[in-house]
Amino acid sequence: MLPNTGRLAGCTIFITGASRGIGKAIALKAAKDGANIVIAAKTSQSHPKLPGTIYTAAEEIEAAGGKALPCIVDVRDEQQISSAVEKAVEKFGAYTIAKYGMSMCVLGMAEEFKGEIAVNALWPKTAIHTAAMDMLGGSGIESQCRKVEIIADAAYSIFKKPKSFTGNFVIDENILKEEGIKNFDVYAIKPGHPLLPDFFLDEHPDAVMKKTGSQGAAPELKEEKSQAQAKSCSGPVEETFRIVKDALSDDVVKATQAIYQFELSGEDGGTWFLDLKSKGGNVGHGEPSDRADVVMSMSTDDFVRMFSGKLKPTMAFMSGKLKIKGNMALAIKLEKLMSQMHSRL
Repeated sequence: MLPNTGRLAGCTIFITGASRGIGKAIALKAAKDGANIVIAAKTSQSHPKLPGTIYTAAEEIEAAGGKALPCIVDVRDEQQISSAVEKAVEKFGAYTIAKYGMSMCVLGMAEEFKGEIAVNALWPKTAIHTAAMDMLGGSGIESQCRKVEIIADAAYSIFKKPKSFTGNFVIDENILKEEGIKNFDVYAIKPGHPLLPDFFLDEHPDAVMKKTGSQGAAPELKEEKSQAQAKSCSGPVEETFRIVKDALSDDVVKATQAIYQFELSGEDGGTWFLDLKSKGGNVGHGEPSDRADVVMSMSTDDFVRMFSGKLKPTMAFMSGKLKIKGNMALAIKLEKLMSQMHSRL
């Protein structure tokens, strides 16, 4: 792991979501240098399912050698953010580094504050084990994840850089390789176990867009399913599946190995499937010939918006527009596949 150098001693760092998970890991890493940490998070009282509060995090930060200011902050509330900033300035004089969940603003802010404040985004290459991942992925998901410490080390590496290092979208593993880190098993929850790629990074960009060279590769469906698929369907849902089918290949199937079933409500709805286990892959109306690994339920409008990139699957799931049953890890793989098809939908 990346050693501390003391470079952040006396620096004030404003961290949203620092009561647990990645935010707290970054806070503890900086605290070892003697940094001042503003803990901006919502949890002020113990939660039955989520460990830690802003106050328990403050205790850990001070035990690690830093100074802590716990502030109750919901980032959707502008007044709470302003109040936390005022408290930080009052206690520490100013804050010099901030960690927010705002990567979409990186390029604009980097240009606006060039020469004054460095603005960068940091993404994990793989899934990171947090309480949220446990809730989404279910039992056993942790074996496919890395520890939060890899993000903390990567963030620390960015913090050490000059203001001229700005406007970058940084991958944790890449920047740590530049620091000389070679053994990444130390960050794995289960060293040697295959890791789940991060939701928003492209793992198989070439495989997704490459069509199979042979024609007629899709297998015939079982007789009992043919009637369901013979149903005449038209509209945006059918068109979406047609485009998806055109993008399928043996490489996509090999990279995914899953069968998805969609229960769609509204016009052109009903049951549809995406088979990414059979040779060449296949799509169709009705149930798949083999049992689905993942069943997704949503409206037809949201389905079309999701596959066209206008609705992020993660946001659809979090907002209740998308319900998922089955293997969450395979559901995440489908999200990555969709991201490669947006230009064609």
